Amino acid sequence: MRVRARDPAGDDQILLGENLELLPRFADGSFQLIYIDPPFNTGRTQTRRTLRAVRAEDGERVGFAGRRYSTTLLSRSSYGDQHHDYVAFLEPRLQHAHRLLAREGTLYFHIDYREAHRCKLLLDEIFGPECFLNEIIWAYDYGGRSKRRWPAKHDTILVYVRDPDAYHFDSEEVDREPYMAPGLVTPEKAAAGKLPTDVWWHTIVPTNGTEKTGYPTQKPAGIVRRMVLASTRPGDRCLDFFAGSGTLGAVAAAHGRSYVLIDSNPEAVRVMRERLGARGRGGGRASAAGAG
Repeated sequence: MRVRARDPAGDDQILLGENLELLPRFADGSFQLIYIDPPFNTGRTQTRRTLRAVRAEDGERVGFAGRRYSTTLLSRSSYGDQHHDYVAFLEPRLQHAHRLLAREGTLYFHIDYREAHRCKLLLDEIFGPECFLNEIIWAYDYGGRSKRRWPAKHDTILVYVRDPDAYHFDSEEVDREPYMAPGLVTPEKAAAGKLPTDVWWHTIVPTNGTEKTGYPTQKPAGIVRRMVLASTRPGDRCLDFFAGSGTLGAVAAAHGRSYVLIDSNPEAVRVMRERLGARGRGGGRASAAGAG
């Protein structure tokens, strides 16, 4: 495996500010991987509460085996998720993503099923349809169960490359999954597992897991890890300019990649600095928070 030397100009950064003001500071082709998880334009306020539960005989919640618990609200964080012209909001930012990708680089664009069709048309315009690599479906199982339609339990991740003849993809670095019918393959293959397809079954961030930050719409490290390991090498630079809780930074740091994380929400930057133990440089004014 070819390992790239760490670029002194590419030291890890956490930046507070409007991404459209900060992105022009970076040179063309600065990043091997860009992962963005922009607001989904649901029209709702996204809120995440962090609770502490303590055993109490007169508690308001009932748990396993009838045990009762009282809960205390430790923190609450939220952001508005509504843009009246979503494509116009995204277009200049995706133009920068195209400019900032290295020739071998890859964009992973994480979006809600309500907006995926419009976003794909926009990305085809900016990158060219020949640069479309995959539509990944992240399937999970949590939340409400509608009785009036099939419950929506997936997000869409659109994958585009800067150059269809030069992009980096290393399937050997990606984690394997169990075969659904292991008896149909050799014992060696069954033991090794299979390469994930474009449908990823992965749980959300567990509510009681060490990974949880309490930030609204935090995404699990497991799905971001697949992107980083497949599309970068050690020493490469990664960018998330809707960084939210900083999942890309956490994965990049754990695997020898550098990162630049940008968010306009001061609470997001506080969470990222606490999570990553990094000091970022700030600038710009808050207006569009991310969800990573």
